[in-house]
Amino acid sequence: MLRISQRAAENQDGATYLQLEGQVTGPWVEELRRVCTEASGNNGHSKDHLVLDLAGVSFLDADGIALFHELAARRVLFTNSSTFVAEQLRGVGRC
Repeated sequence: MLRISQRAAENQDGATYLQLEGQVTGPWVEELRRVCTEASGNNGHSKDHLVLDLAGVSFLDADGIALFHELAARRVLFTNSSTFVAEQLRGVGRC
């Protein structure tokens, strides 16, 4: 299960912050892709940037890791990952 919630911006940087809790696996990968696309604009690009808070993420499967590669290519930022999740995302960048 994956919980995705939007949190208030910590400053006036224009970013959209999504807080993730749970595992990025199975059907939740597509749900996260959909939410990120909506949050960053219909075409996946906007002047405001998207930041994913990974403090509550405990695991990513292969499809989840592939999604994070896509998101990094779209200039999405990742923050607060655990050591384990950071190791899973090694090489993705911006983690």
